[in-house]
Amino acid sequence: MTSTPIQATGQFVPPIAAAFADSNGNAAMVSANQPMPVLVSPPITTPLTGTATGTAQVGPFDPVVGRSVILTLTGTWAGGVQLMRSTDNGVTVVPVTLGGAPWAIYTTNCCEPVWDESEAAALLYLQITLSSGSVNYRLAQ
Repeated sequence: MTSTPIQATGQFVPPIAAAFADSNGNAAMVSANQPMPVLVSPPITTPLTGTATGTAQVGPFDPVVGRSVILTLTGTWAGGVQLMRSTDNGVTVVPVTLGGAPWAIYTTNCCEPVWDESEAAALLYLQITLSSGSVNYRLAQ
């Protein structure tokens, strides 16, 4: 079968909507009011990891804005680990709070989300104060 070109006259008007097949084979419309879904891979961060005994401030961890930060603490230890934050490249490091109350202070092993950062200039640190043992820490996204 051959096709014959159609001759058009006048001004070309691009379509204002298009369709594509979704993962189930159904037509999905795309327009200015219903843009195409786009998944963007978040940047990869380098986890802050190590082992501490005694007292130490470790960091910084440079979090990606809009993603949860996960803290993992393991080991046999007594004392405390507290999440700290700086917005001036570590010159001033302050404890994080929530509703004006201290937040993200740990006295036992954990693995949980501890912070969602919304400021690109922020860096996170851990203030570790142990009376015995050693703690393995990992701050990551």
